[in-house]
This record gives sequence, C-alpha cells and structure tokens, in this order.
Amino acid sequence: MSAAPLLECRNVKKHYGALAAVDGIDLAIADGETIGIGGPNGAGKTTFFDLISGLTAVTGGQVLFLGREITGIPPYRLFHMGMARTFQVTSGFGSLTVLENMLAAVVYGTGSGRPGLHIACAHRDQSMACLEKYGLADIAHQIVSGIPVLSRKKLMVASAVVHNPKVLLLDEPVGGLMPGEIDEFIDLMFGLRSSGICIVFIEHVMRFLTTVADRALIIHQGKLIYDGNPQKIAEDALVRSVYLGSAAHAVAEKVA
Repeated sequence: MSAAPLLECRNVKKHYGALAAVDGIDLAIADGETIGIGGPNGAGKTTFFDLISGLTAVTGGQVLFLGREITGIPPYRLFHMGMARTFQVTSGFGSLTVLENMLAAVVYGTGSGRPGLHIACAHRDQSMACLEKYGLADIAHQIVSGIPVLSRKKLMVASAVVHNPKVLLLDEPVGGLMPGEIDEFIDLMFGLRSSGICIVFIEHVMRFLTTVADRALIIHQGKLIYDGNPQKIAEDALVRSVYLGSAAHAVAEKVA
C-alpha cells in the first residue's frame, strides 16, 4: 500500500466574482518529490501557491498536509508545521546584514512564542553554519540591500529551510538571474533534493524546470492541463497549443 500524500489538493478553487483564478485542481504530492509548475502568465500559478500556503482563503475544496486538513490555517502556523514558502520578490530585510536576516529566521522560526529578539550563542552558531552551507558566510556582515540578486535568492532559501521543513514552496526562484547564475542555483537545488526535502516550485525558465523537477505540472486558466514527465512537456499537444497559440501549433504539426 502506497504512503499517504505529503501534500494534497482536492478540487481546490479560488473565484473572484465570475473569474476562476484556480478552477478545481486535484493534486497529490509525495514526500521527497521535486515538482516544477509552469504555465503562461496569469494562469493561476501564484494564486494556487497562495491557497496552499494559507496566504489566500480558498473558495472551495480542501488542502491537506501530512494527512490533516489545513484549509484556513495561517501561514506562520503552517511554517511551524513544516511548510516553508518563498516569494517572487526577493527582498529580505534590506537595512539589516545578511547575518541579521538569518538570525531573525532562526529565532522567530522556532515558534516558541517568546517576545523580542533574544539571541543566544547557539542562534548565532546555527545562523553562521547555514550561511556557510549556502556560500554566504563571506558576506555575512554586508547589508542585504547591497548584495547581488543571486546572493539574496540564496539567503531567501537559506532562511526558509533553516528549520528543516518537510516541504518548500518556491515562487519563480531563478527569475532575473543570468544563465551562469541559473546553473549555480540548479546546483543548490540538487543539494536540497539530496537532503530529502519535498520541493514544489513555479518557474518560467523551462531549462531550470526540466533539469531540476522529477515531475512537471502545467496550469492554464486555473486548470491543471499536464501532470507528468518534465522531458515530455513539449510533446503534449494541449501544452504546445497553450504556449504557442493555435496558428503556431498548426504549423508545428505540419512540420512534424
């Protein structure tokens, strides 16, 4: 008998009046899977993430995590349950140093409920160890607003995984990066995969998606239109039609 899904969506919907931003998605994600989500702009990908992570209330359906319904649970509680999430905008606390950002994640991410920012030696040691792991130790005392985009993205991931979540949701993790930087981030992702964490990410850069993911999802107009092998996305007629348009799709069919 197969294990229960780590994360499950059952007919999840989000309607804004007559607009169905997410239109009845069913999905089961196993522990340790790495899933890449693609689709045109406005397809409903980020809204779908918002529903999973508790940032936006669902109109209908259920989201389950570790076999428990989490529909309506706020994001900070989901984080303490083992679900971490990053966003498209890679900001951090721009006026603080890299180390101070990491310390904030370490201290507040425990869910202990203690007021204030009490920093112990163990917190500092944990923060520096994580920065070292992600190649950020040499810029630990630099202000975040002045560091390169790639470093900010690495810090974002490091802050999200410092408490060893069971699932990590990444929204367009390589957006704005140069090809060489994307290659470096791919290596980072393979390192995360080897740790056993379940990763679900949204990405428009198909080279990244097909290299990193072991399962691909394509969303269009709020619906899941593809769920399968990342290497075979381009072979799917409906996906080609969505990305290329009907005229281009017809030309492609003739060439084939």
